[in-house]
Amino acid sequence: MTEPGGPTARRALRRGLVAILLVVAVGSGVGIGALVAAGSGPDPSHLAAGTPLPTGTPSPDPSPTPPSSPTPSPRPTPRPTPIVVPAPLTGLPVNPDAAGYHPIAVMIDDHRDARPQSGFNDAAVVWQAPAEGGIPRYMLVFQDTIPGSVGPVRSARQYYVDWAAEWNAVYVHVGGSPDALATLRSKGRGQLVWNADEFRYGARYLWRAEGHDAPHNVFSDGEHLRSLATAVGAADGPLEPAWTFGPDLPAALRPVGATLTVHYPYEAVTYRYDSNANAYWRYIDGSAVPQVDAADGEIVAPANVVILRMRFGALNDGHPDKHRLDADDVGAGEAIISTNGRIIRGTWSKDSVTGATRLLDAAGRPITLTAGQTFVQVIALSYEYEVREGILLDGGGLR
Repeated sequence: MTEPGGPTARRALRRGLVAILLVVAVGSGVGIGALVAAGSGPDPSHLAAGTPLPTGTPSPDPSPTPPSSPTPSPRPTPRPTPIVVPAPLTGLPVNPDAAGYHPIAVMIDDHRDARPQSGFNDAAVVWQAPAEGGIPRYMLVFQDTIPGSVGPVRSARQYYVDWAAEWNAVYVHVGGSPDALATLRSKGRGQLVWNADEFRYGARYLWRAEGHDAPHNVFSDGEHLRSLATAVGAADGPLEPAWTFGPDLPAALRPVGATLTVHYPYEAVTYRYDSNANAYWRYIDGSAVPQVDAADGEIVAPANVVILRMRFGALNDGHPDKHRLDADDVGAGEAIISTNGRIIRGTWSKDSVTGATRLLDAAGRPITLTAGQTFVQVIALSYEYEVREGILLDGGGLR
């Protein structure tokens, strides 16, 4: 089933962009082609005729008139071939400047009063994990795409800092847990991340939006976030990809009907794979309609879905009434990855706070994701989840 909305169009545009880039690259030889098509000999219409004499006058042998020089055809101006490189967090083709934008990780509220949130569709990677009170929280990582509206922004947690540290990201938040704030004070000037707390930078780069009740009212946008990255000292530069990306599988090789559901105490999140769009429509709380990004009004539908299972426990921070959590995010554990409609059961591995979260298949080999956005659903070992494999169709029947 193909849902209405933007992701189908966006993914089609992405595939079309790749095709257009190939055509333009081939078309850079247009000057040579035009010259070959024009030929190299003179055009007979350019030859001058002899001048006629008056009537009755003997005509002497005409002297041949030398042909005029052919007028050269204008040489077409070659169009420069666009230079594109893969974006490090998505694998999508972007210009080299965009590929070097410093990653910006923004903590996003997931309370029902905060919905619909803004910024999902411009994020390269979206992390969702448990937080206190059974309410999960998001971290949106922006890199090659400059987002529009982003928010509501919420507070920091240590394990999110660890995931942001994989990219030495600018870490945007509103306050946080004591352990996270201690880490950000001591290692938030580029050692792990770049600390961008609203309590310090809110007057200029983040704001309290009208029409939203506190604490679900802190917003920003891409222009201000990029300026904030400069203000905290995070420079653009080359980025080494952590994951491997590949193209969309041909439509005939994509299974249909795959679904993935994870259960948080506060909500359930379901992904339903659309083989036509090669995307996973995202549904929250059993809704019959997919999630929509308030920033652009389009459906949220990533190219990849990753489920990471890890141990969570109570955080001993001196505030037991807050019910904050700690996570064993450095180490290894079970992972379920879905890409191109296929389900891969493997493992995740992270060897240090700054080390990347690697995604491996059952044989320990890196998994190739589809170029595009990835949603990472982190769940505690005690949380339930369901995965339904898709089926391949062969001439209208099951294969």
